[in-house]
Amino acid sequence: MKKTKETKTNAMRILDRYHVPYQTLEYECGEFIDGVHVAELTGVPVEQSFKTLVLQGKSRQYYVFILPVVEEINLKLAAKLAGEKSVDMIHVKDIREVTGYIRGGCSPIGMKKQYPAFLHQSALMQEKVYISGGRLGTTLCLAPEDLAKVAAAKTGEFLL
Repeated sequence: MKKTKETKTNAMRILDRYHVPYQTLEYECGEFIDGVHVAELTGVPVEQSFKTLVLQGKSRQYYVFILPVVEEINLKLAAKLAGEKSVDMIHVKDIREVTGYIRGGCSPIGMKKQYPAFLHQSALMQEKVYISGGRLGTTLCLAPEDLAKVAAAKTGEFLL
């Protein structure tokens, strides 16, 4: 029987490099679906599922925010955490150019560049969290402390 080798994403390669334990969950997905539906499809607790948003400040600097999939970001609190006058979401068409990932497959780990990152503080109350694995159809499960370490993320409050 022929053994197929898993194609790793940048996020997985970085986790491997740092010897961070993680699990990979694969699901059928031909196009973007939101994080709530991904959680339902994979059977993982929605409160442990986190999405990655990329924002840009007035200074033109990019920032990565990792928050629960059921929540919305408060742009004023996000700007304050980032030390910016204001921040806005980047346009969907710019996601690949800025991060190297596509919409629905944007992992907070392994972007083209290491942008300042912020993990919502509620993640630290979870034993494990689920994030995008770096492509459609792939979710990664890891300890929130490991996510914060590898993504060089500060924790804070930035929800509506």
